[in-house]
Amino acid sequence: MVKITKNKSKNKFHPSTPLRTSDYINLGFAKYDLRREKIKGFPEVILALGKDEKHLVSIAYNAVKKTKRLLISRVTKKQYEALKKKFRNNRNYQPVYYETARLVHIGKMPRVKIGKVVVVCAGTADLPVAEEAVFSLEAFGSKVERLYDVGVAGLHRLLSNVHVFKNANVIIVVAGMEGALASVVTGLVSCPVIAVPTSIGYGASFNGLAPLLTMLNSCSAGISVVNIDNGFGAAYQAHLINKLASK
Repeated sequence: MVKITKNKSKNKFHPSTPLRTSDYINLGFAKYDLRREKIKGFPEVILALGKDEKHLVSIAYNAVKKTKRLLISRVTKKQYEALKKKFRNNRNYQPVYYETARLVHIGKMPRVKIGKVVVVCAGTADLPVAEEAVFSLEAFGSKVERLYDVGVAGLHRLLSNVHVFKNANVIIVVAGMEGALASVVTGLVSCPVIAVPTSIGYGASFNGLAPLLTMLNSCSAGISVVNIDNGFGAAYQAHLINKLASK
């Protein structure tokens, strides 16, 4: 059991807490982190990308026994079928597959959602990344509103919907092509904006490098940028901001 050190900030976890082997599940080929939930408030999320079905199923099955809830990202349909088969006899932990988002959630979703995060999407082709952010946020416990297909090619679509940003603690902007949407949104709002470049675009977009560089070079104050197609990473950061702002 991890010893919790009390401090003036009243955090439930302190970095000086001693490390122990009981802080993770040792499967030989993987070490699932049980300490993550004490630090971040949510169990370690499994990246399914590139994992063998047998390894993924074993990690997920052993993790759920300890954490009672689990989020798995970048899941293929084949991997989902393997997970569903493993959990078929457990009514309380049936994997739910969000196909567009490529996410699997196991366990109960939070009933009460906190704060407000707006996820903005430039075009329909960017939906998989945007939905990855949305469902990740909902699994973490943040209240989410969507604003989709408002790219700068038709700026009136964004400007006629700026009311959606009211009372938002943080905004995620998902865009490919030249990635200008993130700068425009940041110039309209007072809360932090997290920009997510996507790999959607023609040849000169270099699979997302062009929008990544555009977002990194933005002159709009208050913008931060995550890696290409990293809707999950944006969601994690947004939830932490939303959680602090909601206290």
